[in-house]
Amino acid sequence: MRRLKAIASCLMAAAYLALGLGTQDAKSQTVFEGARLITGDGTTIENSAFVVVNDKFTAVGRRGEVAVPAGATRVDLSGKTVMPAMVDMHGHLGFQNVAAGNMSKEMFTRDNLIDHLQRMAFHGIGGVVGIGDLVDRADGNGGRTNWGDLPVRMRDEIVPGAARFKTAGAGMAWPGAGAQGHASRADVMYFVSTPQEARAAVQDYVRIKPEFIKIWVDDREGRMKTLPPDLYRVIIEEAHRLNTPVGVHNTKLADAKELMRAGVEGWLHVPVRGGAAADDEIIGIVKDRVARNFHPKMWMTPGLHGGWMLSTWAKTPNGQKPDFLDDPLLKATYSPQQLEEHWGEARKQGLVSRFDAHEYELQGKNAMALRAAGMRVVMGTDTGQSRHLIGYFNHMVLESYVAMGMTPMETIVASTRDSAEIGGFDTGLVAPGKSADFTVLDANPLERISNTRRINKVYLRGQDIRREAMAAKWQAQFNQAATTR
Repeated sequence: MRRLKAIASCLMAAAYLALGLGTQDAKSQTVFEGARLITGDGTTIENSAFVVVNDKFTAVGRRGEVAVPAGATRVDLSGKTVMPAMVDMHGHLGFQNVAAGNMSKEMFTRDNLIDHLQRMAFHGIGGVVGIGDLVDRADGNGGRTNWGDLPVRMRDEIVPGAARFKTAGAGMAWPGAGAQGHASRADVMYFVSTPQEARAAVQDYVRIKPEFIKIWVDDREGRMKTLPPDLYRVIIEEAHRLNTPVGVHNTKLADAKELMRAGVEGWLHVPVRGGAAADDEIIGIVKDRVARNFHPKMWMTPGLHGGWMLSTWAKTPNGQKPDFLDDPLLKATYSPQQLEEHWGEARKQGLVSRFDAHEYELQGKNAMALRAAGMRVVMGTDTGQSRHLIGYFNHMVLESYVAMGMTPMETIVASTRDSAEIGGFDTGLVAPGKSADFTVLDANPLERISNTRRINKVYLRGQDIRREAMAAKWQAQFNQAATTR
């Protein structure tokens, strides 16, 4: 028996070493030296040094002032810039077959979700919260959907070369008024139309311990009924009774005020949209919550990257495609055919001609006014459907934040440290004790935020994720899909 245990221990140690995870007796120790280090808390260290032992940062400082463990591997990053991995608080992953360009519930598998998480990692994202996930729930008729527990299992799994995953569950909405777009996602959420149904749904929802309960409050410009105030107040009250935060998608100023008064913590998109301006009353509500310490940690993912992209496109000479559509980073993860279909010349006139510059600019002003009052801006892409570019959209988000008035440093802090804190991820900072998740860049994003796209390497949990092999795999999938069409 002792011999079998010894063999098992050796095999386990070998497996850990093969994955680069290390054991207590076989530590992986590396010091990265010479880079400009953006730590994620607003600090920059020139000519830095930081030590990674196994999967954690253990020391951070200036080169020559950090104690280097004996025998540690040295990596020279002179001329590079390092920033922490980003965190995305608004993902809709798992449904899309990226290579084929279609979506279905059948695609919501472990392998496909891992593919999406690897695409996020490829772009320097260390964690993502899934929303509207396909997970078993009460069906409202006394039965269950029997959709399984993949999102719950995945949040406990560390996959080499992939971003960490957490789930906000299925979401809640008035019948038919939840996620729009592709039909595969349209019926995933709990549908409720009475206070009794709402309370029962919340009680079922919290059994998976979601990061927050997502609710939709959007009548789609008057085309459908949505959750009224008396119903969403019940949802918020029950969620808070069960110690679960609430995140909301809403559009109208009146709803934003009521949701704010009720204690909603998070907003997926700018809280005030639809042509309205954030007025003195809602600004006062935000400040009052902070002053009273009533659910004071309020956050939003503005979701203005699509508007920023169209705004940029509209300003290009003779309607030419903007440079971000020719970015090698984008072309590594999407085929030319898909980019043409979803963002190319075939759709240019429809996209650009319908672009509402006034609404885009107003939402940016609303976001900045609410931020100044006490809300946090964090990273969120709303990615998951075919035109929403997995991973690449995170860089478009960064550029949209700078465009609406944040500095590059504020943008990086919002998308790393602050997003990780809100999402409960052990990442987003280059600091002792944090997960060693970071991106090595060939240029300085503090000078130009689009330099976050100049990725040299990405490390997750101290390991180089081998981006070249990932890109080769995806290109092979695109080629295969093209031959079968």
